[in-house]
Amino acid sequence: MWIGWIEFDVLLGDVHSLKEKRSVIRPLIADLSRRTESAVAEVGVHDLHRRTAIGLSVVGADVAHVRDVLDRAERMLADEHPEVTLLSTRRGLHSSED
Repeated sequence: MWIGWIEFDVLLGDVHSLKEKRSVIRPLIADLSRRTESAVAEVGVHDLHRRTAIGLSVVGADVAHVRDVLDRAERMLADEHPEVTLLSTRRGLHSSED
């Protein structure tokens, strides 16, 4: 079994309140979750209205599949969501035999 995760450091566009932040992040998380069939959540920077951290995790039997899902999620966020700017990513990949 392989477990992969990726954390995105994201700068939001023209957002002036935490309520506006939620209105940008909720559809983004739903889109990532639906299109990658993975668990996705806001995992940090909750108090700043123009920044956020989004985490995605996936479990699979094949390491190539897990890497593919992580790569696809990163491309989706960077290329298909102009309302946000991807500042950086961190990722991990672990085997159940580690």
